[in-house]
Amino acid sequence: MDNDIWLFIGIGCGLASIAAALFYYRWVSRQDPGSEKAVQIASWIKDGASTYLKKLYTALIAVAIVLVVVLGFVFSGDPSRPLHGVYTAIAFGFGALCSALAGWLGMSIAVKANVRTATACGRSLGQGFNVAFKAGSVMGLVMVGVAVFGMSLIYLIFHDTEIVLGFSFGASSLALLAKAGGGIYTKTADIAADLTGKVELGIPEDDPRNPAVIADNVGDNVGDVAGMGADIFDSYVAATVAAMLLGSSFAATIGVQYIVLPLILCIVGIVSSLVGLQFVRVGPEGKPGKALNFGTVLSCVIFGVLSAVLFGIVNLLTGKTVFSWGILISTLSGLVIGVLIGFTTDYFTNDEFRPVRHVAEISASGTGLTIITGFSYGLVSMVPAIIGIVFATLTSYFSAQAFGLPGIYGVGVAAVGMLSLTGIVVSNDAYGPIVDNAKGIAEMSGMSHKVVDAADVLDSAGNTAKAITKGFSISAAALTVLAMYAAYSEVIVKYSGGSFIMNLQDPIVLGGIFLGCLIPPLFSALTMLAVTRNAFTMIEEIRRQFKARPGILAGTELPDYSRCVGIASSGALRALIVPALLAILSPLLVGFIMGPTALGGFLGGSIFTGVVFALLMSNAGGLWDNAKKYIESGNCGGPGSEAHKAAVIGDTVGDPFKDTAGPSLNTLITVMSLVSSLFAPLIAQYHLF
Repeated sequence: MDNDIWLFIGIGCGLASIAAALFYYRWVSRQDPGSEKAVQIASWIKDGASTYLKKLYTALIAVAIVLVVVLGFVFSGDPSRPLHGVYTAIAFGFGALCSALAGWLGMSIAVKANVRTATACGRSLGQGFNVAFKAGSVMGLVMVGVAVFGMSLIYLIFHDTEIVLGFSFGASSLALLAKAGGGIYTKTADIAADLTGKVELGIPEDDPRNPAVIADNVGDNVGDVAGMGADIFDSYVAATVAAMLLGSSFAATIGVQYIVLPLILCIVGIVSSLVGLQFVRVGPEGKPGKALNFGTVLSCVIFGVLSAVLFGIVNLLTGKTVFSWGILISTLSGLVIGVLIGFTTDYFTNDEFRPVRHVAEISASGTGLTIITGFSYGLVSMVPAIIGIVFATLTSYFSAQAFGLPGIYGVGVAAVGMLSLTGIVVSNDAYGPIVDNAKGIAEMSGMSHKVVDAADVLDSAGNTAKAITKGFSISAAALTVLAMYAAYSEVIVKYSGGSFIMNLQDPIVLGGIFLGCLIPPLFSALTMLAVTRNAFTMIEEIRRQFKARPGILAGTELPDYSRCVGIASSGALRALIVPALLAILSPLLVGFIMGPTALGGFLGGSIFTGVVFALLMSNAGGLWDNAKKYIESGNCGGPGSEAHKAAVIGDTVGDPFKDTAGPSLNTLITVMSLVSSLFAPLIAQYHLF
């Protein structure tokens, strides 16, 4: 089949996915929002989230305009391609717009669905789950739909993978700011609410007397919906574009069909996710976690079958091997390992298993042991993930080589395979903050214990789903940046006219490696310090309100929620500046000053430490969070016990680990890899050393 036909199919499938998302959006919007008090609380959350997102997108528009001008100017200097800069700038702007659209639609339905989920829980657990999951599906479907539509359209118009790279850079730049900003926002409010409410006053998590409670619920939406959605959108697009770049580099020897093959795999993933979503449901006595996992596994099976059938039909109709079976093996290896890594993450973060329960039990002996034990399990949790990444890399590399294709291209499509089911994975992830908000609204609006308990069951499954998604996305980012690293080296060879060899005895290369190793921990420190700084300010504001207005604790007057929302919003936006500059400027400085090989070392160093830090922080943070929730459900002394107090502190440490720094590192290493690949033609020709 002609490549353009596949591109038209990609555009059609992307639009179909968006249409399905809009259908679910309309269905959720028509559900009963419940009592007047519940609607009022939900409106406070919605207004806070909308206010922050407007401020964020206003800032992002300004950043995007600056980068559009820079890209248009910098890449217009080649007389053989005078409009290349303009086209790259257009693709960048379109990528940023697509990422913003996906995040906005996901958050928009999340703040509608939270109160409707709480109300539906009053009828049955299954109905509450159905509302929350369909709302989460809006995020998953619109994300993959917009991504495949955008990439297919850009390549159909320009037929240049370097311009599609501009699209990916636009998506990644916005994702970095959205994820880091959302993570700073949500953990600022969460930590302040926990320390003043649970630790100082002994009041419940979602008690309406706490001035930070609305900001905390807003943070779930801007951090875990809009932010995490932008993060996975970035990985999804970057993995596909990296494989397309590799396909373009080797097209003369393996065929042009391998340029669009990553998009074809995305199309199969959309179809598989759409089918799998229909089988995710919970009966009256069902378990939400099992339903979510069943949908993921079923979608994997459907993807594998459809991919094999597609390869077989195309090869049969053409009478030749258009698509190598080695690539199918590579794709499926990435998919299977991604799912297995997700389930090993579940083991370390789910309160049904030993690690979480051990931390909960040992918390009775004090905060110190809580921190040490949780951190240690976080270190151990890296082992299966790293082994899985290595296995997927080796399997995909040698499978591709065995069938006569470049091994590194196999690694590229393995990353695409790992992310091919992003539609259903993100649906599971977005479900988490929706049910978290639902539980909060149920408590704050005075719904019955039956409703709160049902929402709590849904929330417990949501915490596990979010942890699995983080492990999945970190592992996928690792394969993505490995493919992007290979794409960077191919571009350097193309534009330098020579070879690209890194010698570890070369001090320039070693210098680049050490500088690269430095960036992820420095980025993590900057974002977590922003959280602690903003949380301190919010805690002081909460204490001020309690002291100045005794009626708040007495329950006779409402606190000033808007003050805490404002502190979280302004603090998050201010804190974004330095981390964003670090991500974009550090690879450029290394490349233009120290040269292409130093930048290669820089990327290698940042990849290795970035993946390690991301896995450690995400898993340890999730473990501490669920250990606290395990105690709050009546185990190990229950709420108010010494174990509970220690677990709350552990969760406070883990919050910026798992929701700010950890998942943001995925986007950091992706952005740095994209910047390096995008500017590689210039770095190959203009550098000091």
